[in-house]
Amino acid sequence: MSDHHHHHHDHSEPIEISATAARVVVGLLTVIGILVLIGTFVLWPSRQHVDIPLPFQNAGGGAVQTEAGTVVQQERGPCGSPSNGKVFIDKPEAPRNTSYTCKRSVIAIESGPHKGNHTLFEITDGPGQPTLQVDDKIRIVRQADPAGVPLYSFEDYARGMPLTLIVLAFVVVIVVVARWRGLRALLGLGFAFAVVVMFLLPALLDGKPAIPVALVGGALILYAVLYLAHGVNLRTSSALLGTLASMIVAAVLSWLALKITHLTGFSEEQNTNVATYLQHVSITGLLLAGFIIGSLGVLNDVTITQASAAFELAAIDESASRREVFTAAMRVGRDHIASTVYTLVLAYAGGALPLLLLFSVAGRSIRDVLTGDAVGIEIARSCVGGIALALSVPLTTAIAVLLARPFGHQAVAEPPRRARHAKA
Repeated sequence: MSDHHHHHHDHSEPIEISATAARVVVGLLTVIGILVLIGTFVLWPSRQHVDIPLPFQNAGGGAVQTEAGTVVQQERGPCGSPSNGKVFIDKPEAPRNTSYTCKRSVIAIESGPHKGNHTLFEITDGPGQPTLQVDDKIRIVRQADPAGVPLYSFEDYARGMPLTLIVLAFVVVIVVVARWRGLRALLGLGFAFAVVVMFLLPALLDGKPAIPVALVGGALILYAVLYLAHGVNLRTSSALLGTLASMIVAAVLSWLALKITHLTGFSEEQNTNVATYLQHVSITGLLLAGFIIGSLGVLNDVTITQASAAFELAAIDESASRREVFTAAMRVGRDHIASTVYTLVLAYAGGALPLLLLFSVAGRSIRDVLTGDAVGIEIARSCVGGIALALSVPLTTAIAVLLARPFGHQAVAEPPRRARHAKA
């Protein structure tokens, strides 16, 4: 066996590839990037004013204002105090009607124009009613009655501090374990959130077509998160090309799935509210955008793994042909598909557990449950994501192999044992 068979690469160095292959990849991604920027400009939402939907208005028709509050006194006693929801300095007025009892909570107002005062909440027992305890931090709604008298009511528990601690723990663990790459991934996550909030949602609210909006928004996210987390190199570029191609497949499949199944989305209360109060927004478009954006995370995971596997296999054995590298990388990909499909389907099933629980006691047949709009959406979403995921593996692997083993590469003849291994 010649010495060439024993040649090894330092994996920290870039793998040599032809200048033509590099130019093709850079050229393709540059053209796609320019098209994405043009699409962003064309689809950028206008500054049109949208009235606040009725359920989210305060008594005066404006936006609901919330303030900070703390429960300072809690007791069960007679209800009917004139101070219920009103502002007072020290103690609430005694109830005028003592025929029924409820939980009486005195709330210290800690922000806004009535900071330093108190209000009273009289809460009757029942499902969905808050169970307040002394020292609970809460958010309270500030409104006014027709006479202009300020009124307060319970909005929600204050979760700012605990959620901040959870997010900080997440950031610290990611940065400590993944170091600079983890920090760059978090920056990419922040960019993705900004794209959704500043472009995707306003564009859909503006009535722009859902598929182009989702594709442009998804592409903006992918360019940022992949290059930030994994660096600007051909390995990342091959993963990006594979993910972009798979995202287009997911978009086409999503459109077909909604077309042939006639899924409406009206089984979900949020979609019904959107259809009622934002009639210019397409519910089908919202579903399509959700299908496409929801598939990006898992596609990104699979494609970067496949690109890395192909480049590493090509680096380990310079004599391996394109077919051998592709076959070996696909063995890794098949394992990844099997495990990720479970992740995809179980994640959607977990989110639908309350719905499935209600159906389980409704006495309906399993066929009606599975083909109903609510569960049908989750089945279609899982299947579309799974198909796009499965197709992304050979797509990305082929692109990565062509970069790691460009045309013109002369593979060295291998002994029979390697051929047998490649077919295993």
